[in-house]
Amino acid sequence: MKKLRICFLCFCLFFSGIIITPAADYTVPNARLGQEVPVSGAALSAMEDVSMKVEVNAKAAVLMEGATGQILMAMNENEQLYPASVTKIMSMILICEALDAGKINLTDTVAATENACAKGGSQIWLEPGEEMTVDDLLKATAVYSANDACTLLGEVVAGSEEAFVQMMNEKAQQLGMSNTHFVNCTGLDDTTEEHLTTAYDIALMSRELLKHDIIKNYSTIWMDSLRGGETQLVNTNKLVRTYKGITGLKTGTTDKAGCCVSATAERDGLSLIAVVLGSDNSNDRFNGAKAMLDWGFANYECYTPTITEEELPEISVLGALQEKMTPALPEFSPILVARGQSSAITVEITVVENVKAPVEAGQKVGSIRFLAEEEVLCEYDLLCGEDIPKLSFWEFMGKILQSIGKEEAAESDSQ
Repeated sequence: MKKLRICFLCFCLFFSGIIITPAADYTVPNARLGQEVPVSGAALSAMEDVSMKVEVNAKAAVLMEGATGQILMAMNENEQLYPASVTKIMSMILICEALDAGKINLTDTVAATENACAKGGSQIWLEPGEEMTVDDLLKATAVYSANDACTLLGEVVAGSEEAFVQMMNEKAQQLGMSNTHFVNCTGLDDTTEEHLTTAYDIALMSRELLKHDIIKNYSTIWMDSLRGGETQLVNTNKLVRTYKGITGLKTGTTDKAGCCVSATAERDGLSLIAVVLGSDNSNDRFNGAKAMLDWGFANYECYTPTITEEELPEISVLGALQEKMTPALPEFSPILVARGQSSAITVEITVVENVKAPVEAGQKVGSIRFLAEEEVLCEYDLLCGEDIPKLSFWEFMGKILQSIGKEEAAESDSQ
């Protein structure tokens, strides 16, 4: 009779919903709140001062952190200017994408076209019908800035130079390069006044190219050769030979553009992109890029926060067979901090006390905040990683009867 009365009461409670209580927020006491957290990455809140911290003799300049895209200093960064062969950064993005997609392979042999061979400026003097591998053509493009090699690769990827340039402009729009218009894939500007971009847009596409690790196999070459040693290649980016951590990327020079460079380097997980446009001479562009890179490495560090699943607290689930759940671990992104600031980073994990079933995957159940001196560097939502269905009536009754059985067994043992 006692069991029947209890079951009847529970029956009423189940359908009235009285047994399910609303969840309440609380900060987990064992979340190491206010304690230093060992992190391998960190982010700085948006910088307000992006004025030039070093002298750069150029028309425009930008220093960008590669992982976050954050601008550290800038000068005339949105002024449209001629980029010269720095244009080839976009060309190489599309070539790398074609390699990744299997559309072309490094070992493929390509026959030179009349159109490619007719390009002036820097070149490897391809002859019509001459065959060369994609590997060698990409090397000539990245190291020696060869216009004929770059044009030929564009034709291979898109079918024609015109179609390739259209792809370049479409990709520029996808990357948010709103002040960029390409007329060709080489950067030659003697017959056009519309081949324009900005220092900021070049930083954006430089960041995109660096996502393709294969390009560093070429952009970091100082000297090499083609045609069995007959054609010598020397990198037009002199920083490749002298700058610690250099990863590339591309130079450009024409009468209209002046001397330009997008110089990239990485040290201790911090990736920097220094763009210089319109210097009067080559020394000014390299000195300007080096000065920006030096300042960036001296003043900042980049880390990715690390939290393990074991550090995330369990949350009670009400009205479900599953009584506990642990939030899904977020995917942390690198964040930028002033050098030395990472040792002061703290973590704050906040979760709800309980959740009411049914629970949906992706439902927010808390947050993780990373702070430095009480300033929030970044915040991530904690989400439920799976669907948790509501307890059915029979599952509910089974749990009640199981609980009653345990109580009676305990009473019997105590007598």
